[in-house]
Amino acid sequence: MIQHNCSRQGPTAPPPLRGPALPGRGPISSSGPALPGGSPAHSSSPAAPDPCDYEGRFSRLHGRPPGFLHCASFGDPHVRSFHHHFHTCRVQGAWPLLDNDFLFVQATSSPVASGANATTTRKLTIIFKNMQECIDQKVYQAEVDNLPAAFEDGSINGGTRPGGSSLSIRTAEPGSHVEIQAAYIGTTIIIRQTAGQLSFSIKVAEDVARAFSAEQDLQLCVGGCPPSQRLSHSECNHRGAITIDTARQLCKEGLPVEDAYFHSCVFDVLISGDPNFTVAAHAALEDARAFLPDLEKLHLFPSNAGVPLASATLPAPFLSGLFFLWLCIQ
Repeated sequence: MIQHNCSRQGPTAPPPLRGPALPGRGPISSSGPALPGGSPAHSSSPAAPDPCDYEGRFSRLHGRPPGFLHCASFGDPHVRSFHHHFHTCRVQGAWPLLDNDFLFVQATSSPVASGANATTTRKLTIIFKNMQECIDQKVYQAEVDNLPAAFEDGSINGGTRPGGSSLSIRTAEPGSHVEIQAAYIGTTIIIRQTAGQLSFSIKVAEDVARAFSAEQDLQLCVGGCPPSQRLSHSECNHRGAITIDTARQLCKEGLPVEDAYFHSCVFDVLISGDPNFTVAAHAALEDARAFLPDLEKLHLFPSNAGVPLASATLPAPFLSGLFFLWLCIQ
């Protein structure tokens, strides 16, 4: 009631549904949430672009393709944020990866082993919010050993609205790899299961990723892991009989470049004692290769002598996250 300045003395008209304020568009209509990309959902022009085709609509209105961002969470878990911060987190329990006007993604994690500080994601909940004539609200929920090939209501698209086909789900590998396409917001999501954990990867339009309020500031894909949730060097407890040299050899087979993904792989194999964690890091790298708009930022490197091997413009949280991984596997 406070947020919408509602009266406590009697009934009032409902507040207008909020849509994001995007560059190049006029005031937001009170008829429903606005579509991203700079155009209202309805237009009287016969040549108006399809309101449920984000990329086509954006290119038509702005004369250029839209920008995209990439985020991923995998392994114990490692989070690559939209801004290329790379953190290894404990984040036990439920934490939001994304929380904006169009999309909500929550990861639920538990310790990788009894007594361990490192965790793995065991459950993912994704909510595609109701969007005018494009889609009904849809919920996708995955758990370890249960990657459904449909949304929670049993459907495989956005529903019966005119743009319902702009949201779709498909199984690439039954039980281990699901892809969700949300064309109406320029978004692709991949969920994988490997080594008893779930991985999440997303390519999302910049307008969509930035459509959130100050109350939605806790998003691991936006700000990375909070400092209190980042693992420290003292928490690098090796488990099992796998040595560092063996772990490095196992990871090197699929990850020849010693970047953040390689170091994450070695860390995961050492912490869990499970060689199958190599698959999670390799898949995350391949998703990044497919999703990143700038492949020069594909490989993220730690420092081994106090001097960044990557670009000197990378932020301090990014460097500290990679340096932690490097310390753990030395």
